[in-house]
Amino acid sequence: MLQEVPGISRNGLPPLRVEGIVADSRQLRPGSLFVAIQGTNDNGHLYLADAEQAGAVAALGQEPDPGLGIPYLRAEDSRLAYAYLAAAWHGYPARELVMIGITGTDGKTTTAALLFDILRRAEMAAGLISTVSANIGSDTVDTGLHVTTPDPMELQALLRNMVEAGLTHCVLEATSHGLSQHRVAACEFDVGVVTNVTHDHLEFHGSYEAYRAAKGLLISGLSESPTKPGAPEKAAVLNRDDGAYPYLNPLAKVRRITYGFDPDADVRGTALQSGPEGIRLIVNRDGQKTALKTSMVGGYNAANVLAAFATAVHGLEIDPSIVRDAVADFAGVPGRMERIDLGQNFLAMVDFAHTPSALKEALTAARTLTDGRVISVFGSAGLRDQAKRRMMAEISAELADRSIFTAEDPRTEPLGDILEQMAEGARDKGGDEGATFWRIPDRGEAIRHAIKLAQGGDLVIALGKGHEQSMCFGETEYPWDDRIALRAALAEHLEVPGPEMPVLPTRGDA
Repeated sequence: MLQEVPGISRNGLPPLRVEGIVADSRQLRPGSLFVAIQGTNDNGHLYLADAEQAGAVAALGQEPDPGLGIPYLRAEDSRLAYAYLAAAWHGYPARELVMIGITGTDGKTTTAALLFDILRRAEMAAGLISTVSANIGSDTVDTGLHVTTPDPMELQALLRNMVEAGLTHCVLEATSHGLSQHRVAACEFDVGVVTNVTHDHLEFHGSYEAYRAAKGLLISGLSESPTKPGAPEKAAVLNRDDGAYPYLNPLAKVRRITYGFDPDADVRGTALQSGPEGIRLIVNRDGQKTALKTSMVGGYNAANVLAAFATAVHGLEIDPSIVRDAVADFAGVPGRMERIDLGQNFLAMVDFAHTPSALKEALTAARTLTDGRVISVFGSAGLRDQAKRRMMAEISAELADRSIFTAEDPRTEPLGDILEQMAEGARDKGGDEGATFWRIPDRGEAIRHAIKLAQGGDLVIALGKGHEQSMCFGETEYPWDDRIALRAALAEHLEVPGPEMPVLPTRGDA
């Protein structure tokens, strides 16, 4: 297992039989190799003695040898070593797959799902690993909690399952956390796609520059492994319209494919039409034109369509007509501009927008869907980037007619403090509390209030949770689905049968 692990010292290591690899001390079993990782909130090196007592046969870490009674392997970066160990444990499955990695602040899940559909339409045996689900052959594994890219052992197990299921291609959504924490190391990507890099996760990365650098690891890493036999020539697929393009472009030491509406893009979109029925555009490439249409709403989805088209046609050599048909039939992603209709005389939607850029795009799209008022419901997560709280409230104050600020995974932060920061942002943009914006801590009550405000022809949109199935208060995950909550509120309003409103610990705080 250690032969290809980078930056590791094996000083006099005797032959050992390892029964499993764990980085969580709570999962230790006799025969384990324990990997000590310095985390954000905890340090695995503090549990090395516990690992010995639990029967670990060896330990690995990046701090000096603690003098245990079991062999200790020292690595330059134990996170990186863990990823390679996980890949070795499962027999480096990525080497048997064409690996397509997709990252970006917004749009990566939609782009990944659309590309997955295109591959299947092209009769390629493809799997998908996204923050919504993992699709392996006929099996679908739900990943709808607060997840990012999976832990290396889980990820490599999924890839091995794909190989054993006879799959040849994998579309993998790679988050900035997953990239910076080396969870996708040893995945040996053949194609890397970046949708965009905007403001998000600065509480983790510290600065936009560090966040952008994390995204860039997908592109710079393409040249670190050889082209696989039978795989396409390695390629970086970049958004020519995105502000991060000048930074990302020189990182690509492989074939570059650009897309966007910029005149210099290799795959260029023109004649964009966006409305309630979806999107239409013309794709120009090498003097050839392809007309595309999709039922997805929101002009911003045109960039996702272009990213998938560029990856499929130029990166994987799929016939444009196959891509055209797949785009036309694509049903969208759960929780992305998803309509909820119980017969009400106004529109109701759920979207995952939880960044300033995505919120702006979603509310701009909402404007194109109605001649009435736009009523937004959203919050901002606790223990996450605080700067975006004001930013998102300011955007909603400008683009929505009515805004309701509510809970969105406050975690251990006081919810009242989060809502006050949002209220300050709204006030700075001329918002009038009680007239144009409200603070309602309980998300169920907030959605009910939005429904009460709605008149014929208006649009109510609940943002920030999308497909997710829970909400975190303190350290507890409570069952929650915005789509169920919106149906419950609509059913109450219309006095028709419907689901019960999920209960959160804020019930009674409204």
